[in-house]
This record gives sequence, structure tokens and C-alpha cells, in this order.
Amino acid sequence: MRDCKITFIGGGNMARSLIGGLITDGFNPQHIHVADPEPLCLQALTDQYPVHTFSSNIEAVKDCEVVILAVKPQQLQAVVKQLAPHLKTDALLISIAAGIRLDDIARWLEQVESAIVRAMPNTPSLVQAGATALFANEHVSDAQHELAESILRSVGLALWVDDEVQIDAVTALSGSGPAYFFLVMEAMESAAVEMGLTSKTARLLCLQTAFGAAKMALESDETTTTLRERVTSPGGTTERAIHELEDGGLRGLFENALIAAALRSRELANQLGEDNA
Repeated sequence: MRDCKITFIGGGNMARSLIGGLITDGFNPQHIHVADPEPLCLQALTDQYPVHTFSSNIEAVKDCEVVILAVKPQQLQAVVKQLAPHLKTDALLISIAAGIRLDDIARWLEQVESAIVRAMPNTPSLVQAGATALFANEHVSDAQHELAESILRSVGLALWVDDEVQIDAVTALSGSGPAYFFLVMEAMESAAVEMGLTSKTARLLCLQTAFGAAKMALESDETTTTLRERVTSPGGTTERAIHELEDGGLRGLFENALIAAALRSRELANQLGEDNA
């Protein structure tokens, strides 16, 4: 991986996090190209990393083995059509634009044998604690599979799904998931303040508790059900709280929320995949 050239089309937050992760992993920053129309964005990148920056997408992809599409989903079709004649025939494309299917990207490229990977990272990637699911089309080689995984693994967990349709569920779970946890933490902090804690104390205790619970779950071979049961002593305070949450329909609410998010992901894929004039 260290010898290949990588181009990022788009120099926003997610691209910047991946660039930082790659460099931390030992990737040569001189092999990284970044294209973005905003001069201030490019200046911020070069202030932080010794990468090559371009205002032209076409110039940036010249002779690059990997092209990471890190633009807004609404911009992707125009960007792909612009780049299509200028890509190396054996280049690997990695799209991190939410909601765009591989078949649509391939159609816009007008190259049926293009190697394309669709990746769904989430915002904790910005602090190298991300969770990313990947799906590759049949033209991605074993070496390119490994390369794509290495790039996304530089900012956290990276794993493959067996079917592209599963990306909708991934979007609902880990893509949107940070917002669910933030909402739960927001509610817990608010309740604690109502019970007399200061905002600062409530925030710190809540965040550390969330971090600790996640760390315990990551480092344990036990299921989350077992971990919850071990904290829930019969007749104790936790059991009383869990009963309130269960009686309030918490499980059903989360199930409905994830289904709604997955359906919206599918709707957006249909809308964004339509050909523009």
C-alpha cells in the first residue's frame, strides 16, 4: 500500500481524517493527492500534511492507482462523469458518498469492468474511532480488497458485507448510530441535571460511562445482553431503571428508528442514482 498513489476527490472532514489515519499508519504523504475547488480547504490540508493539492480533479487523478470519491452525494454523478476518461483502466475507486450504488457509479463511468468499492464510514472516523462497512463489485481483485480495507482501517474498524443491500442496514446502524447515542447521552445528562447535578458533572459522568461501557463491550467476549444482566442486580436500582425503559417501549422505538433510517437510505439511493441531463 505504501507505494501506490492515492487521490482524494474532495478535501472535507472525512477525507482529512483518512489522510491523517494513513499518514499515522506510515503511508508516504508525498503519494497522496487531494483535489478540491476551495483554496482555503487545500491550504488547511497543506498546513497540516505535506500532501499534493490540486484545484483540478483531472490533474489530481493522473497516474493514481486509487481514487477515493469523498464529495457530497449530490455531486458524485457529475464528478464521476468528468473523471471517467482520465482514470487508469486498472484504478480502484472507493466511494464514501452515502447512498450511491455501485451499479450507478459504473454506469456513469461507462466502464463495465471498473473496480469499485462502496464504503460507509461514520463520523467517529474523525477521531480514528470509526466503524466502516465495505462492499466491492466483482471486478475488485484480492489485492484491491486488501488495499481498500487497509485505507478504511486507518480510522477504525473496517469490515466487509456480503450484499450491497446490507449497506442500508449499516447506514441505519453505524452510519446514523452516533446520533442515537448522542441523543441518549443528551437525555441522561438532562435528567441528571434535573436531579441536582451540575451540567459539567452530569456531562463528564455520562460521557465517561458511555466510553467505559463501549470499552467493556469491545474487550469482552460476552454478549451485550450478558453484560447488561451482570450490571442489573435483582431488586436493585439498575433493574428498576431498566423496567422503566422496557415498559416505555425502548426496544420497539429503536427497531422502528433503524427501519426508518434504512428505508430512507434506500429512497436516497434511488433518487441519487437517477441520471441527470
